[in-house]
Amino acid sequence: MKRQQAGAFAGISVNLLVFPFDTLKTRLQSPAFQQTRRSATSILDRALWRKAYQGVGTVLLVAVPSSGVFFTTYEGMKYVLGGSSSTEARGFLPQPAVHALSSSIAQLINCVIVTPAEVLKQNAQMLDVHHAAPGPPSPTMKVLQQLKRHPTKLWRGYTALAARDLPFTALQFPVFEHLREVLIAQRSRLKKGDGTVNGVLERAWIAALSASVAGGAAAWVTTPFDVVKTRMMLEAGTQNTSQAEYASRTGLMVDDCRRGGQAGRRSGVQIGKEMLQHEGIRGLFRGGFIRAAFTIVGNGLFMGIYECAKLYLQER
Repeated sequence: MKRQQAGAFAGISVNLLVFPFDTLKTRLQSPAFQQTRRSATSILDRALWRKAYQGVGTVLLVAVPSSGVFFTTYEGMKYVLGGSSSTEARGFLPQPAVHALSSSIAQLINCVIVTPAEVLKQNAQMLDVHHAAPGPPSPTMKVLQQLKRHPTKLWRGYTALAARDLPFTALQFPVFEHLREVLIAQRSRLKKGDGTVNGVLERAWIAALSASVAGGAAAWVTTPFDVVKTRMMLEAGTQNTSQAEYASRTGLMVDDCRRGGQAGRRSGVQIGKEMLQHEGIRGLFRGGFIRAAFTIVGNGLFMGIYECAKLYLQER
């Protein structure tokens, strides 16, 4: 329960802070950006930043169950597999393997919860309310209305999300746990007395620094998976929608409607191959710098707040 409360508090706080940058990343990774906003100053285009909090409601709604499920599963799997907070593992697996496997299993389960929220969020981020057809005032509700006839599309991109998040967590958490242990050990050697690091704030900043380094590196490496995942989820909003209708309700994504009726039916591999052919390696890493930057900030704050809240609740 303490982990669920700490994770939920950290998730909501950090999502509110970094959400505009996530919106910017989604718009940069959209197909229309390739055609309409490729200039050197395009990142300063007001259109990319307009209504940057569209779709934030779904993220906040899913933050509590997703954080609770992830950290409960992660900590539980660490215990089952023999991981411990000390440098020596109790089981037969080495610590990095325990952390990688535990975080991967936790993320695989978590993706089931997160995928519908991601589909709604990313399509809402792309919705231009100034050109939208009459309907619900909320961008999220407009997207939900579009998908209501085919609710299974809410899980469109689950495989791409899992393909992105599994290597991300498998890279991030072993590095995070190792860096945290190293920093705690170094900090303990510098302290007088018993040499232990017990302060809530002290352990929080150690966790924040470790998570920032680990998360930023993992985010950059897995950017191609993130781009493909974004394209797949955006296509969920174009399937079974005429070009005229879709063009009337979105300002940036009209190019998706010009794929000969194939939008929404392409696999992640097909999307990746097509991007590599037409946009090159640079296209697969579009938005990578922004993703790495807000992951450094977001992960640091998230794990710092999570560690602080967890230790505070344990002390109480």
